[in-house]
Amino acid sequence: MSSDIPRENISNAQWDSSSIGKKWQFSFFAVLIRFGGRRIAYFFMYFVVAWYILLRPLVRRRCRYYLNRRFPNAKNPFTRLWHDYRRIEAFGETLIDRAVFGFSGNRAFHLEFPEGPRLQELINEGRGLIILNSHVGCWQVAMSALSYLQSQVNIVIHQGAADIDPRWFTREDRAVPFSIIDPVEQMGGIMQMISTLKNNQVLGIMADRVFGDDPNTLEADFLGGPVNFPVSPYRLASMQETPIVVLFSYKTGFSTYRIELSRIIRVPEGLGRNNSAYKPYLCQFVEALEGFVSNHPWQFFNFHDMWTKKV
Repeated sequence: MSSDIPRENISNAQWDSSSIGKKWQFSFFAVLIRFGGRRIAYFFMYFVVAWYILLRPLVRRRCRYYLNRRFPNAKNPFTRLWHDYRRIEAFGETLIDRAVFGFSGNRAFHLEFPEGPRLQELINEGRGLIILNSHVGCWQVAMSALSYLQSQVNIVIHQGAADIDPRWFTREDRAVPFSIIDPVEQMGGIMQMISTLKNNQVLGIMADRVFGDDPNTLEADFLGGPVNFPVSPYRLASMQETPIVVLFSYKTGFSTYRIELSRIIRVPEGLGRNNSAYKPYLCQFVEALEGFVSNHPWQFFNFHDMWTKKV
């Protein structure tokens, strides 16, 4: 699943959103959660993670893209295997928590967001608000924490046809705590995004992955290597000086998550169409993301090779 802004046909994507798991595996864990609770689901998950790490080289390879850069001095094969396990274990807990959120809503979790009131202050400026997130923590739980805002929350999300991960937040028996903008709609949903900000609403965008063959990218160093990041969030902010906040969520306990307001980015109005003009503001996001993975190395869930040079 991704939530970047595409400019070309999705079939030309440089990455794919296909799930590693099978549909029956998602159904199995859904049954465990509903009838046995989260603890029993975690218990089975630990064995599933061990099976993937030991017997599925593809999973280890996907882990290595990031881990080799986050832990460049880890040469011992057992240490590297342990790092793979820790990362997939954290991801498995997040998938289970996502399902629990779908069944029970955020009452199943205790959310800590000490800087939450600052978001309302930014919305009160009347220029809308852009929230930049990354593939960290459990974003569904984090976004549900924004229900206190006196403004509609809109999230840019696309789920590819090959991605069988259930959309736990779209249950028919409960209102979705945010609206969804699909970036594969006409013009990449850009008109909806502009309208959202002009109406002083909240726009949430994943800012760590380029969607498809989007030419609106900028290169910045992340963990010691160049990565292409989408520039569209900063161009949107420049249209009317919309403030940007960088929010990261991470798991702190069995039922607790903390939301961290890592950075407030101010992009001047009228910077135009030259992508390079937005480099200083993109670098602020990248610096914040590097700080997050330094403190929470297992909570980063981007499993594609971000450092592959696009041609």
